[in-house]
Amino acid sequence: MNRFENKVVLVTGGSRNTGLDLVERFAREGAKVWTCGSTAASTAKGAAALAARGVDGVRAMPCDIADPAQVDALFDAIAREDGRLDVLVNNAANQGIGQGGPLDVAPDAMLAVLRTNVVGGFRVTQEACRRFFAKQETRGCVVFLSSNTARRAIRNRTSYCASKGAINSLVRSLALDLGPLGIRVNCCAPGYINTERWEALDPAVAARRRANCPLGREASGADVAGVVAFLVSDDAANMTGEIVTVDGGCSCQHMPADCDG
Repeated sequence: MNRFENKVVLVTGGSRNTGLDLVERFAREGAKVWTCGSTAASTAKGAAALAARGVDGVRAMPCDIADPAQVDALFDAIAREDGRLDVLVNNAANQGIGQGGPLDVAPDAMLAVLRTNVVGGFRVTQEACRRFFAKQETRGCVVFLSSNTARRAIRNRTSYCASKGAINSLVRSLALDLGPLGIRVNCCAPGYINTERWEALDPAVAARRRANCPLGREASGADVAGVVAFLVSDDAANMTGEIVTVDGGCSCQHMPADCDG
């Protein structure tokens, strides 16, 4: 199935974990895919991982989306080489791990998370719309990656949870204001995803986390990529401002089965 043949897609943060699956999904469905990592080293590592999967033709360049100059350089390259953009997937994220509890988080540490996850994602979207989406006959689509932690907080991740809640509100605001221009903006909000961090868990901890999921398993990157691809496809042509949760049913329950009595 080549739903995105002749389309140009940008996936930020596509150098590892779910980002790799997002890039692969669009490439295998016929798109010309651009992606970026926050450093030259991470970008090169991601490109090598994609090549090992047999994913060819991806254009990867370093871009820390918290740096406006690097964002400009990325969009200059897309304009120069392709002259158009059809889909933006805002996947790049600062996880805000290790900042401690809310009494310990330094303001600058919180700002670093917000600069990437909220301001950076907004800046990239702004450039995509200004340079391409608002000018093209076929308007573009945007998907942000949020998290179910925007609504169900996890402990000692204040900056991250706050940033994801802000993304949910940002998506609704952008959808409202950009809708009259024909630009759709939606959001995919995963829960647990089997990434390299998950794979490093003690097996007992991983099993306990899976027990939180009514479906009995965490999402794969491919699960998330499938939902994102749907949201930017013609099958979702009348959807905008939506936040689609992909968390194995975690958000629909009051508490896990072993705590529910």
